[in-house]
Amino acid sequence: MRVLIVGNGGRESAIAQKLNEDQRITKMYFAHGNATTEQLGENIYEKDIDKLKHFAIQHKVDMTIVGPEAPLVDGLVDEFKKADLCVFGPSKKAASLEGSKAFSKKFMQTYNIKTARAKTFDAYNEAVEYVKDEKYPLVIKASGLAGGKGVVICENEQEAEATLHDFMIKRIFGDAGIQVVIEEHLKGFEASIIAFSNGEKLFPCISAKDYKKVGNGDKGANTGGMGSVAPSPEYTAEHQADFEKNILAPTVEGLKKEGLSFKGFIFFGLMVTKNGTYLLEYNMRLGDPETQVLLPLLENNLLDVIQDCIDGKNVELKFKNQKAVCLVMCSGGYPKNFETGFEIRGTEKVKHSQVLFAGARMQGDKILSDGGRVLNIVATGDTYDEARKKVYEDAVPVDFDYGFYRDDIGKF
Repeated sequence: MRVLIVGNGGRESAIAQKLNEDQRITKMYFAHGNATTEQLGENIYEKDIDKLKHFAIQHKVDMTIVGPEAPLVDGLVDEFKKADLCVFGPSKKAASLEGSKAFSKKFMQTYNIKTARAKTFDAYNEAVEYVKDEKYPLVIKASGLAGGKGVVICENEQEAEATLHDFMIKRIFGDAGIQVVIEEHLKGFEASIIAFSNGEKLFPCISAKDYKKVGNGDKGANTGGMGSVAPSPEYTAEHQADFEKNILAPTVEGLKKEGLSFKGFIFFGLMVTKNGTYLLEYNMRLGDPETQVLLPLLENNLLDVIQDCIDGKNVELKFKNQKAVCLVMCSGGYPKNFETGFEIRGTEKVKHSQVLFAGARMQGDKILSDGGRVLNIVATGDTYDEARKKVYEDAVPVDFDYGFYRDDIGKF
């Protein structure tokens, strides 16, 4: 089989590593990949959907797996299917559940999916007026795609008005912030559930915990994710039962009624409160860095699971009775301004963990930083402490100028 994986992050490296175990796969292409994927297959530096489609036809690609959200929202799956290409991911219409938080929130409200009270605004003045009478803290979300950074928890009216001005007037996230969703702030802990879809049913993986804030103790700005663990230590069977009844089941019903059924991944971003489990958001793909801890624990053959979903078959997911920890090493200044092009040294000294490159590229025999989140160090163990010890010991020799990481991933 020939497989094309779209994306260039740690998530795509994790997918490639898992698929690399399968001897049926004779060639993997990556658009546009990174330093890990270059060692496992061939990177192609193309983003245009039409050109990727023609590449898949020309090179007789048997299956395409889409990692990031942008090509899904732009309709890559629809275009590939027009050419009778096998592709795993949601249609452009279904991807709107991630591409538009306004659309997503309306979907949740229509199908009685347990979620925070919220209201959507297109007009800046109306939004400013609304936040004057709301209780704080308050959550303001850019409706469009903002790289995981378009969510601000505002502690008072002044912060809320400043955020609205940034999103809707200054447009710090471009068109993504023209429309905003303002919702009540839920107190609790977050958990991530990723499910496979076969077009009729959803098959959830074990839970994962993502560390979104840039600093230790969950301080500072939101990021794409500074690390992750699986399973989430706080998430119980009771929380799962609540999720299945009040979020998973009505989501399946809503997808069918709205004509949004698809074969691909769906990500549930959850907030678990004293009043139960609430849905914060949908992502219509694998999470990053959640994928990096889920796939090492997945006992199933990943290619078989995806193929069964494409064929409309039921799947039974099995996971190891272990813990996984992922540490993300970042460029100095991330998630704001940062420099790249620095040589990454010491990865050959990593002994107990897996190194998955993300924002990193090959240049001759050197590997250089090429993004905000540069690489992931992933390990498994019988306990969180065991996995965490491996990760942090292996992080010591890995070095690049101005690189940094959190010290508390997997610490409970």
